[in-house]
Amino acid sequence: MTDERADLTELTAVELVAAYASGEASPVEATRAVLDRISRDDDDLNAFCLVDPEGALEEAARSEARWREAHPKGLLDGVPISIKDIFLTDGWPTLRGSRAVESNQPWRVDSPVAARLRADGMVFVGKTTTPELAWKAVTDSPLTGITRNPADPALTTGGSSGGAAAAVAAGMGPVAVGTDGGGSIRIPASFCGIVGFKPTYGRVPMFPASPFGQLAHAGPMTRTVEDAALLMDILSLPDHRDPNQLAPPRTTFRGEFNREVAGLHVAYSRDLGYVEVDPEVGAIIDAVVARIDEAGLHVAAADPGFTDPLEPFEQLWAAGAAALLRTMPGVRETIDPALGRVWDDGEKLTAVEYVQARGVAAQLGITMGTFHEEHNVLLTPTMPIPAFEAGHDVPPGSGLRSWPQWTPFTYPFNMTGQPAISVPVGTTAAGLPVGLQIVGPRHSDDLVLAVARFVEWLLAG
Repeated sequence: MTDERADLTELTAVELVAAYASGEASPVEATRAVLDRISRDDDDLNAFCLVDPEGALEEAARSEARWREAHPKGLLDGVPISIKDIFLTDGWPTLRGSRAVESNQPWRVDSPVAARLRADGMVFVGKTTTPELAWKAVTDSPLTGITRNPADPALTTGGSSGGAAAAVAAGMGPVAVGTDGGGSIRIPASFCGIVGFKPTYGRVPMFPASPFGQLAHAGPMTRTVEDAALLMDILSLPDHRDPNQLAPPRTTFRGEFNREVAGLHVAYSRDLGYVEVDPEVGAIIDAVVARIDEAGLHVAAADPGFTDPLEPFEQLWAAGAAALLRTMPGVRETIDPALGRVWDDGEKLTAVEYVQARGVAAQLGITMGTFHEEHNVLLTPTMPIPAFEAGHDVPPGSGLRSWPQWTPFTYPFNMTGQPAISVPVGTTAAGLPVGLQIVGPRHSDDLVLAVARFVEWLLAG
């Protein structure tokens, strides 16, 4: 690999577009650099379950011709991107980390996410790993094995969008797209030291409909907030196949992410009133929040006032898993055993219990809506702990029984459907990334991005 190509893997999507426009770099050069980085590093990290060098270079060559004529197709034409192996992608199998999915199919459908990225002219380099059917918050599966953290390959990336996070953090593409049903974008973003944004439910159209219902979101995973904002302008375009999609945004995210936010009223909850936070993580977040307050946002310590919704979340999650797995003949013989236990839990639930769990989620949304009448956004740690040893569903020695128990800051905001972002704000003494979570009211995606950009600017200064 040449030094020039190595440099290209460190550029953001926005920087790559500027280089294409000026002629300083080309989509083919950038794509080759990313493919070289994947070839060099992915044997150690296992971020990709599919890489398509030939297809990527063909797309890059078409993009390069468009740039040569000064007629790019979209905002990020020619920028390399990876697709989580949950999204249907025309021409590539979508196996979802499962040996039960038959790979010998036509695979001729693009999900809304893939269709929007393709229409924008982005270069698809491959598909990233996920735990089986994206069911848990670490990334390993019987099909693809263990995905590892670029900060320390002995540790987990988190999940379920762990392959996407590892790819972005390791320079194997500047941007990626993930899914988030209980923290699956924000958890690996925090563990790997990148930006991960879960938008308002329905903001990014999804097809097929997720069995996890209103818990399920799709969103960008990037190195900068600006790249996330541009991806949101692409991903938020409507698609008739999602009956829950929101109306198109009235403004552009790229036009709003850098707006003035000084003077906002910000709540900071170190523990939501019930979470035990690792002291080193807590100290890092406390220090960052103090700087945010000093820089002009009015920060007040305040808990939202809800109790841990773990039980109803797990009921909703188990019901979705059971509904999905019922449609997959023969899956019981090959399934991740822990997912099999979740399936069994879901089969035991009654319709009444499911509706009651949905009622808890609705009340949680009302509680947060009231909270945001006084506080524009809420700050919390993204994760109460740094990354732990890879190959385990829960931290070894913790005594925990399930993954949601160690990610209590994320899943409540899937239940409410609110926008939430994780931004990297520091590292532990061992060099492990720590993320700050910013949560806003429903439909305030632009505000959440703007506050995240403020934090990013503050720490860069």
